[in-house]
Amino acid sequence: MVRALIHRGPDDEGIATLALRAGDGGARGDAAVGFRRLSVLDLTTAAHQPMVDPATGDCLVFNGEIYNFRELRSRLASAGVACRSSGDTEVLLKSLSLWGERALDDLDGMFAFAFYQASTRRILLARDHLGIKPLYVASLPGVVAFGSEVRSILASGIVPDELDPAGIAAFLAYGAPQDPLTIHRFIRSFPAGAFAWVSLDSAGNPVIGPSRRYWRFPDVVEEVDRDVIGSLRGLLEESVRLQCVADVPVGVFLSGGIDSAVIAALAKRHAAAFRTLTVGFAGVMDNDESEAASATARGLGVEHERIFLGLDRIGDSWDRWMAAADRPSIDGLNTFVVSGAARQSGVTVALSGIGADELFGGYSLFQLVPRIHRWLRPLAGLPEGVRRAVAQAAFAALRPGRRDRAVDIVASSGSLLDVLLGVRRIFTTSGLAALGVRSRDLGLNSQYLPPGSCDALADGRRPDAFHLISRAEATLYMGSTILRDVDTNSMAHGLEVRVPFLARGLVEYVSALPSRVLAPPGKPLKHLLRQTVRDLLPEEVFTRPKRGFSLPIGEWMVGGLRDRCEAAVAEVASCPVVDAAGIRGVWDRYVGAEVRTHVERPLAVVALGNYLQNLRDGRMATQPSVP
Repeated sequence: MVRALIHRGPDDEGIATLALRAGDGGARGDAAVGFRRLSVLDLTTAAHQPMVDPATGDCLVFNGEIYNFRELRSRLASAGVACRSSGDTEVLLKSLSLWGERALDDLDGMFAFAFYQASTRRILLARDHLGIKPLYVASLPGVVAFGSEVRSILASGIVPDELDPAGIAAFLAYGAPQDPLTIHRFIRSFPAGAFAWVSLDSAGNPVIGPSRRYWRFPDVVEEVDRDVIGSLRGLLEESVRLQCVADVPVGVFLSGGIDSAVIAALAKRHAAAFRTLTVGFAGVMDNDESEAASATARGLGVEHERIFLGLDRIGDSWDRWMAAADRPSIDGLNTFVVSGAARQSGVTVALSGIGADELFGGYSLFQLVPRIHRWLRPLAGLPEGVRRAVAQAAFAALRPGRRDRAVDIVASSGSLLDVLLGVRRIFTTSGLAALGVRSRDLGLNSQYLPPGSCDALADGRRPDAFHLISRAEATLYMGSTILRDVDTNSMAHGLEVRVPFLARGLVEYVSALPSRVLAPPGKPLKHLLRQTVRDLLPEEVFTRPKRGFSLPIGEWMVGGLRDRCEAAVAEVASCPVVDAAGIRGVWDRYVGAEVRTHVERPLAVVALGNYLQNLRDGRMATQPSVP
């Protein structure tokens, strides 16, 4: 399991065996924990993991960073507890030893950890508030396994790699498996913002207790402080300051937009030395933000590295990206490429602007979804069959793909969440049925999500449209797709990506603000963020149209990558979980179309096929070959 994660931690390795016990005098057993270290704070052996506290016998394996570790160190010192290392691992270990589960309430960071409590001989598993760092678990009779990647659990040899039709269906619906599902029947993603204890039952078998949430989105407040902009600016400054702390070189992923530019402008104030990085592909200029990013860097007066990769290297980049995938996903090639370039340039930690769109309302769907929701209100009382018939008649003239999506949205409950999910889905209900996967047969809801996946969105008072969309995007799209893909594709190169916009205190403050403050009618997207950082950035950054760096993957798939893609399609077609003719039809229609749209659909099939190829050949249980 440890060898399968060398790419995540190239600097050090450790393994320990721990004694478990079922109550006083009960059954006994052993647990083995292992760790691969990427050295970021305290580069000495004092920060080696697994870390054992000699005073208590407690033990910790911990992936991630605790940003407020210095504050916690001071609190420990006040309680008479001293730390000999200069990093955050020992601070976390001693905090858990002293305060137990309650320590989770005070952590600001990104983390997944396993803490062995020697006094009870149990293990505490926990994950950060939004699931920035991954944690996978498997629980079978007589076996509990956990790890930072699916491949490490498969490498154990004690967990079957049997496929999960529900996980595959959710992947096809959204382009990434939706938590807690993976595409493996016995492996699940541990919930974000939660903890659980691993212990022995009376018969001596290891079991994972029920997970309990220690973090939820806050209730929206009615009254706000007089200086929201000043408070928010202070939280942003503090988040970037804390996340610039490292004993290794730091960089910032810079695009042409506001979010990453804010991070770079603030990092300039708090990092002793850092550089910004942007990657472009030679010959791909229409959607290339590297020139805009360079202009932003010049305006900020920061060191900038602009890296171009030739189109002759696309095949090699594609193969290495697919080999590094810890799960099938249609997202992440950009991150994989820029992370590799950053690591080769000497950077070990990179800051990213992820999270600003979800918190501050940066996607156009913050406007589109409520508008569709209002249109559907007159149909809300009609039976589903009637709504579907009305939609089929109303949209008969549309192209099949657009028509099916519109029918799905109208025929749904019409709730704001159903509209949002209908917009986010990459395959429609009829399209998924043609692939041989139907939600009702797989224990999924009508939107192809596992039961309970949206429960956290209803915590507290009923959120308004803005907050429901914001929390759904943060939990579902960002949580199940963006954060997971960024972690996988950066750690494939041994690069740690930090996300200052998702600092716990910042998330709690912003998500409690009323929508009239965050998104006043008639104002541009991300209004509050724009007002808060207006003095930090060159004016041209605010006037550029929003556009992500989108690669012409569809052209590559039917061009130089075609043989690779068709082999992957054939692999999926041979999988008994799906309908072979339906799978081939997705690819054939895309290749034969005069105008190729919805590249996400054939890409989903190809990504799944590549993953299944790696699984069949045994590569999913080994370290990916990533230079």
